[in-house]
Amino acid sequence: MSELDTHTIGSADGDTASAIECFPERKARTLRFTCGAPRSATVIGDGSRALFLRSDGPEDTVTALWLSTFDVDCGTHDEVLLADPRKLLPDADAEEVPAEERARRERAREGGQGIVAYSVDAAGDRVVFTINNQLFLTQIDADGRGARTRQLAVDTLSPASIGTSGTETAERLHAHAAGHTCADEDDEAADFTPAVDHDDLLPVLNPRISPDGRHVLYTTGGHLVMVDIADWPQADESDTDTPSHDTIRAIWGVHDDGTDPAGRAWTIGLAEFAAGEEMDRYDGFWWSPDSRSVIFETFDSSAEPVWHISDPANPDRDATARHYPQALTRNAEVFLTLVDLEFDEHGRYCGMDARRIAWDRATYEYLAALRWTAGHRPLLLVQNRLQNHDQVLQVERNGTTTVLEEHTNPQWLDLIAGTPSFTPDGRLVCALNDMDADTNRLTVNGKAFTPVGWQVRTVLDVGDEDVLAVVQRTPDNPQAVELPDAWADQADRHDARSFDVVRLGYDGSITPITLSAGVWTATRNGRGIVVSGRDMDHAQSRMVHLVALDTDGDPATADRFPSLDYHLRAELANHAATPGFTPNTRFVRLGGHRLYTAITRPRVNSPYASAQRLPVLLKPYGGPGHQEVTLSQAAYWDAQWWADQGFLVVTADGRGTTGRGPRWDREIFHAMKQVTLDDQVEAVHALQEAAPEADTDRVAMIGWSYGGFLSALAVLDAPETVQAACAGAPPTDWTLYDTHYTERYLGLDPETYRANSIIEDAPQLSRPLMLIHGFADDNVSIANSLRLSQALMAAGKPHTFLPLTGITHMTNDPTVARNLLILQRDFLIQALGIAPRA
Repeated sequence: MSELDTHTIGSADGDTASAIECFPERKARTLRFTCGAPRSATVIGDGSRALFLRSDGPEDTVTALWLSTFDVDCGTHDEVLLADPRKLLPDADAEEVPAEERARRERAREGGQGIVAYSVDAAGDRVVFTINNQLFLTQIDADGRGARTRQLAVDTLSPASIGTSGTETAERLHAHAAGHTCADEDDEAADFTPAVDHDDLLPVLNPRISPDGRHVLYTTGGHLVMVDIADWPQADESDTDTPSHDTIRAIWGVHDDGTDPAGRAWTIGLAEFAAGEEMDRYDGFWWSPDSRSVIFETFDSSAEPVWHISDPANPDRDATARHYPQALTRNAEVFLTLVDLEFDEHGRYCGMDARRIAWDRATYEYLAALRWTAGHRPLLLVQNRLQNHDQVLQVERNGTTTVLEEHTNPQWLDLIAGTPSFTPDGRLVCALNDMDADTNRLTVNGKAFTPVGWQVRTVLDVGDEDVLAVVQRTPDNPQAVELPDAWADQADRHDARSFDVVRLGYDGSITPITLSAGVWTATRNGRGIVVSGRDMDHAQSRMVHLVALDTDGDPATADRFPSLDYHLRAELANHAATPGFTPNTRFVRLGGHRLYTAITRPRVNSPYASAQRLPVLLKPYGGPGHQEVTLSQAAYWDAQWWADQGFLVVTADGRGTTGRGPRWDREIFHAMKQVTLDDQVEAVHALQEAAPEADTDRVAMIGWSYGGFLSALAVLDAPETVQAACAGAPPTDWTLYDTHYTERYLGLDPETYRANSIIEDAPQLSRPLMLIHGFADDNVSIANSLRLSQALMAAGKPHTFLPLTGITHMTNDPTVARNLLILQRDFLIQALGIAPRA
């Protein structure tokens, strides 16, 4: 065991008993203390302005659109409200979200209401978004002091103003738009042009404004719809703020013959389930930088199994059928179409020329990323089924593709958001799992340029001189590049626990943007940057807008944010609540694997502060692709609540969790079950050296999703170490989880799935176990918990099962979220024989 730093957070907050007592309810009402915090920033224009979202208060879930703006000449800063959902729609507080949008939000883990996402044009003047399935446009005033907002296409949703659409089937690609008939190079001209009515224009999903700000494209799931934006009238033309009309037409559709048991097999303009849930790709169409072309996705999910999500509390309601990419079964077939758009003399859409984009879809069935930057052809990243081989493809004008790079890895290839990408001057930036250097790196034109020991997690922006990225440093790597001088005063904290924003020069240089260790991200454009995130020193998240100046204070000659030495700075207002206490957390490294571990003790004024022995609560995630031990104070609020219930709370990141290099990640390959459990057991065995008060004869574990799997696994396979568990939404049978995640780690051999399942371990249960699962969970199906419960019943093993009606994988219902904490506490106190608090 070694202690990471001597800086212990939260030694004394005064009397916080009431804050601890109220924590479950306050956490639920405030959406985990996120309401009122600024989020989703985008730097626009020359960098002196940035869009962001924020609600009005600590319990307000309805987010509005805001502008952060600097007057560079005067050095002043303002926050300007651009669009308030409650002023635009009277029912903004009672949102009825279409099923497709609910699914998108579930994939993106979005829990808010109002304006939850937006799209902005290249100039940063026009923004589009939806509220309650209505499409809105905000025009920002030239001086940045205000904006006008109106609903788009309100008066044109009538059959007379609606265009026609094409139809796509598995065998043929047809298109018809504004009287022009198009086909791909292998098809004869289309002759099927079905009528499109009002219903074909709804719902409004994923609207994207064209870079020139003149058009909006959105999808209904069945049709792509184009809106040509009419200009606002001049002041001397009318006394109204509403233009004559926008034009709207469905420009492409997919065929639905009514025979699919899930309602629709073909979908257009949306990302398929695996892309949204596992690849962080939520878009299904992309504008060209010059606004003259579009690439859109269609996918056929008919080969995927049909699953049904029911609502047993309301037996009169039909179950919802949907296709799910179940491991070891077929995936959706994904297609891309490239269309060149035609516009008349008034700038209105009048037709297209379409061709299918061709690549080896039989070998590379996953479309992992698509990126289209100014001055360059589109880039695709495609993966094979096992994700151990990929290709970076350039899309040519005729729809063919050219292979620019290929990558392989014996286990799997990591997806690094923001790659691949062209630099403005045309060099290709790609991700590299450098196994020899044990580092996730970046390459430019095939040559690695990021330093060894610096794990690149996300590429935020690509320039001609550098890449802006989120990195994690692994100081254990013997080849690791030295720490920058700017971090010298926090040398012991910039490690795998810290997600830092840095500039990575193509010359190998490292320029830190974030100085405090924490969990950070950023967006930049021109000479501006917005940094947002959390650290251990602040309860609230932080969002800071900076505009770089040159050494003379002249912004005109400033580079693309060369440094933080001379700049304008403004921290955006944060109205979020805080829990009223600071976690008493210390970080150590445990065991032979030197596991990064957070230990949270009862607060100083807690009745348990002086306890000589404390039962241990393990609170891991433990699975691949995610960390729990990070330098974010918010990560340990739950742990502090549990500590003040009389536990020593221990969170250990074992092998497979991120931040320590690709070799560490891949130690779970084909052996997730055993390796991840072994590391939790290792943490318990090494615990008393770091925490002498730990009662390792009374150990419980709680977790959600993979953490739920690990919790159930622990009481089944390591009952001598873990004596009780609460398992939330556990994937107990990996054949019930999705292809892209599961097959990456377990491959395609059914025997590997059997070995990593916990269903067959049910007869071994000898410790108290509570299973918790939502019936509406479309990510980890409740069938996982039901199968384990059934196996436990068959083996005569008593257990507790808590099914949650109407709850998805996110558990967003405030009452349920509050009561879950309390019910789990009471269950574990009884299971471990803990005396009630005096």
